[in-house]
Amino acid sequence: MQWSRWFPILDSLDQYTRVDFGKDLSAGLTVGVMLIPQGMAYAMLTGMPPIYGLYGGFIPLFLYAIFGSSRQMSIGPVAISSLLVLAGISQLEEPGSAAFIELVILTGLLVGLAQLLLSFLRMGFLVNFLSHPVLVGFTSAAAVIIGISQLKDLLGIDIPRFAHSYETLFYAIEHIGQTHLLSVLFCLGALFAILAFRSIHRSIPGPLIVTVIGTLLAWGFHLEGEGLALVREVPEGLPAFEIPILAWDKIVSVMPTVFTVTVICVVESIGIAKVLEAKHQTYEVRPDQELLALGVSKLVGAFFQSLVTSGSFSRSAVNDEAGAKTGVASIVAATLVGLTLLFLTDLVYFLPKAVLAAIILLAIKSLFDLKEAVHLWHTHRRDFWMMLVTFLVTLVFGIGEGVVAGVTLSLMTVLYRSSRPHLAVLGKLPGTHFYRNIKRFQEAEQSDEILILRFDDQLYFGNASYFKENIKRLVSEKGSNLRLLIMDASSMHDIDSTGIHALEEMYKYLQERNIRLNLCGVIGPVRDMLYRVNLIEGFGKENFFMYVHTAEDAFYNGTQQGDLPWNPRAIQTNVKNRQ
Repeated sequence: MQWSRWFPILDSLDQYTRVDFGKDLSAGLTVGVMLIPQGMAYAMLTGMPPIYGLYGGFIPLFLYAIFGSSRQMSIGPVAISSLLVLAGISQLEEPGSAAFIELVILTGLLVGLAQLLLSFLRMGFLVNFLSHPVLVGFTSAAAVIIGISQLKDLLGIDIPRFAHSYETLFYAIEHIGQTHLLSVLFCLGALFAILAFRSIHRSIPGPLIVTVIGTLLAWGFHLEGEGLALVREVPEGLPAFEIPILAWDKIVSVMPTVFTVTVICVVESIGIAKVLEAKHQTYEVRPDQELLALGVSKLVGAFFQSLVTSGSFSRSAVNDEAGAKTGVASIVAATLVGLTLLFLTDLVYFLPKAVLAAIILLAIKSLFDLKEAVHLWHTHRRDFWMMLVTFLVTLVFGIGEGVVAGVTLSLMTVLYRSSRPHLAVLGKLPGTHFYRNIKRFQEAEQSDEILILRFDDQLYFGNASYFKENIKRLVSEKGSNLRLLIMDASSMHDIDSTGIHALEEMYKYLQERNIRLNLCGVIGPVRDMLYRVNLIEGFGKENFFMYVHTAEDAFYNGTQQGDLPWNPRAIQTNVKNRQ
């Protein structure tokens, strides 16, 4: 048994050196000091006490480091999953309440189980069905929603919880006169300070520095009495082992949130891992293994009261830039969080919530992708409109509705494009045996007696009607002189029973009009199917050719003798190989 297949960290440690450990140590410490304030901020974004964000940066990091196939990705609490959980669970219980906390932990457990199930079923490929434009639209809208949700801490206004973000925005505008100036100063000051540190060097832990400074100012000048909202008490010690509440009615109630978080976390995390893999090209990211690692980290993390975790864009980038070589960097970061839980939680009492709001507002900057929207507008309008619809649905109706709209749009796009594949009319390039699309090559020559087509997709139930309708239209447009239709099937990679019936209908349709049908370049899987249903014999072997030009030459020479070197025994070999 290859243990490294299940525990990829073993493979990365095979030739581990002291230099590698030094880089991992540096990267882990950098990510750890970044994760501590971010974890608390994202916990508050979720509607949870800050301590749960630190729990999310402890056990899950250890587990992902062991099971994850990406060597630089850093997981933990992130803005998107925090907002998704808040949007779903806040409709069931009051944020911050004991019942709310129970449901959030249960959600993490069920998301972990869902990702483990996807891993065991080897369904990592499903992440490909959420298109990039849809993901950009969703994350950009989520960035706006997150920004609006922080207005209460930025402005220091007590804003009631609303179902939609635009209601929160309107309320804040209506009560702008109640703005607490000290909160605004702390938030904006923290924002500018972090940006200043980042402009000097990205490895400087700006969020941690402003957290320390903000805490010292609030403590030293007794700003709690001036109305500045503080984090207050944070429990000390490592998270205790607790079994989440598994009541059936609660499980059913959180399932919509579980579905939403599972989809987005998987796409987000594997997307980050793939980007890092492409940059380094020294290891392979396996989607199914990633699903296993993400699932285990959430599942076990839920028994230690962890917030829902996912791959972090910002911390992964910092981890990579700081020189992380293996998952040891995540272990170092998790150890630092553990030490904080043991010895430093008392210092968090005076941390201003406005500073945590600044950390969140800065984190969402990378989620709002205006540059990609402009690019799609200029290069691919269909994808732009798909992105815009997802953005507006998410912004107006909510996170859950946005995810459903995005997944639906992605699947509809796949089905639409598959139902209307490319069908080209070909002509012969002068003096060659090459045949090209007459719309793209004006010099391509056509014969009045021959119609040459190329169908660039599988022929199946989703596009069989389109196939038949367009062939009939093109045959009609060609006129009464047409004697031969040559179908270049070299791009037809599969065919189902509906596709077989479509071919049979076309054959009969053409026969009734004294038009011959030749199939050229039929590839193995399609040829096997045609053999199984006796279509090769039914159409006649003389109508099958290797190349378009040989079919055309046979017509002009009057031989009409197929040249496909077909060996029926090949299908038996193929079947055995598949078994």
